[in-house]
Amino acid sequence: MRRLVAAVLPALLLAPTPSPLGYAGEAPPQVLAAATRPAVATLSASARWGRVASAPHSGRGYAPPVPGALARGFDPPAVPWEAGHRGVDLWSPPGAIVVAPGAGQVTFAGSVAGKPVVVVTHVDGLRSSLEPVAATLAAGTTVAVGEAVGVAAWAPADRANPDHCAGLRPVDGAEACVHWGVRRGDRYLDPLTLLGMAPPIVLLPPR
Repeated sequence: MRRLVAAVLPALLLAPTPSPLGYAGEAPPQVLAAATRPAVATLSASARWGRVASAPHSGRGYAPPVPGALARGFDPPAVPWEAGHRGVDLWSPPGAIVVAPGAGQVTFAGSVAGKPVVVVTHVDGLRSSLEPVAATLAAGTTVAVGEAVGVAAWAPADRANPDHCAGLRPVDGAEACVHWGVRRGDRYLDPLTLLGMAPPIVLLPPR
């Protein structure tokens, strides 16, 4: 009996622990391995497999604006004037409540290029832009992290105003998504860094 315990105990102690990031579905082994190490999950891995819903408030005081899997990750262009994806898209059903990712003040609630947008300027100076989001609070309102600021707008069936993630394969039945962009001044940051889920990636100024 003692020999059996001595043989089994090391294996139990060395058994892998569940991913703290709560990835949706069954991720590849390399993704699970990265998820168990803080701040090393790659962009492609998080974009394909990451679930932001289970991410708790980070040590920086930020939380996901909607509870959904990642539809598209942060992909900034090499130079500011080129096309790219300056934020992350999170799957969310139309009409879902959208919350402030961090404490601060609603500094914009209106329409930009025909899309409803909410901007929250956080206490640390970062700015979160959320779209398409129909605001439920007026500009100038002070908000806490996790406080409702609007609702996810538009469904793919609206041909005049297609959803931001139209053409992508929905996850968990969600048919729309919310774009979350973060800026410090004029530089875009990967929002997942605020949740401790990705390495920092920023738009670098041209040389």
